Parts: sequence; structure tokens; C-alpha cells
Amino acid sequence: PGMTAYFAKVLKKDVGRSVEILSDILQNSNLNESDVDAERSVILREMEEVNSVMQEFVFDKLHSVAFRSGGLQHTILGPEENINSLKKADLANYIRTHYTTDRIVLCGAGAVKHEDMIDLANKYLTKFPTSPPEGVSVEREESVFVSSDFRITNDLPLAHIAFGMRTCGWKDPDTFALMVMQQLLGSWDASNGSGKNMSSRMCSRIAADPSFGCHSVLSYHSPYTDVGLFGVYVVA
Repeated sequence: PGMTAYFAKVLKKDVGRSVEILSDILQNSNLNESDVDAERSVILREMEEVNSVMQEFVFDKLHSVAFRSGGLQHTILGPEENINSLKKADLANYIRTHYTTDRIVLCGAGAVKHEDMIDLANKYLTKFPTSPPEGVSVEREESVFVSSDFRITNDLPLAHIAFGMRTCGWKDPDTFALMVMQQLLGSWDASNGSGKNMSSRMCSRIAADPSFGCHSVLSYHSPYTDVGLFGVYVVA
């Protein structure tokens, strides 16, 4: 459903050097055990920070109940037990099986020519295999949306609620209409000083009527490869 991107933003004269560096990272990383252990601690701390932010926590739970198969049901960081058990061999095997030419795109935008990017790819992206090793199948599991409900009761002073509806993925032309709709719905927060004169009718009505008891509202659109989520996140 998603992808991993290695990105550099450079001056025009440094485009070739940036492609060389990114290619070197992808093809020649040492993956030292000590570095893996150090990064493991970083990821675990990041997980603690993410789980302490209620909006991040709620959206992770929303995806876990909206999709019962495929990668979208899992968080980006993954479960703690996987982080603790990850070894150098696991990373090396993933690169060997997934970093193949049929799954890689080299893309440039701005002060760069298409022909130059082709030349750079032919020069630096030379070590990737064209397919996984014989006998290894790398298939993408479809993320299936299911209607469901998930609630956690605690002692927080405010309720954090996310509604999500299944929509099309980013490859569908309708995704642009959903982007416009999300902008029309907008977002509002009681602490930012905006009120009933906002351009969003939904937000202006919420801001003008205290009886809603709303602290903030956020519309969102999250498109993935073949499916997406569209909805509203409310704190009240």
C-alpha cells in the first residue's frame, strides 16, 4: 500500500552527486550490528513519543480496525516485539528480496533533465537484481476495508474521535476531488483564535455554536495505492 523513499534536495550542480550518494546507501550499506542496536533504541523511543500524542495514537488505531489485512493495518514503526528481535540478517534479506529493479523508481523534479536522470541511473544503479532470488515470491497483500468500531475509555478530560470512510487510492482520478473536498471541510482549533468567519461552513458553524462543546476538528484524506480513508477527527 505504501513505499519507502530515499530523498535528497540539492542544487542543480549537485544532482549527480546526490544520485551517487543515494545509490551507495541503497546498494552498499554495511548494516553493522552495533548500528542496528543503536537505531533500535531510537525507534523504541520514537514509539513512546508517538503513543503519547493522542492524535497519532487514534489514527493508528483507526487504521488497525479499518483494515484487517495488508500493510495498512500495521503502524509504520511496527510492533515492539518485532523491533526488539530485528537483526542485521533480517534487513539484509529484505533488501535482497525487495530492492529489485521492477520495484524501484528513480524520480527527479526541478532543475534536472530526464535524459540526465537516465544516464545517472545507468551509471550508479547497477547492482540491483531484476527480480527476487529464485524460489522467493514477493507479493503485495491487498488491504481490505471493513466497517468496525473501536473504543477506549480512560480518564482524559476530552474525547478524541476519528471517523473514517473507505475511498479510492491515489491512482484513481477521483482522489483529486477528495483533496478539494478535504480543503472545503477544512479544520478548526479553539486555541487559534479563528471563529465563525472561516471559509469552511462546517468549521464556522462549530466555532459559532458553543453547544457543540468542540475543542478542535480536522478533516483528513489519506490515499494509498489502491484504497484510502476520508473522514473527520474531532476533539470535544
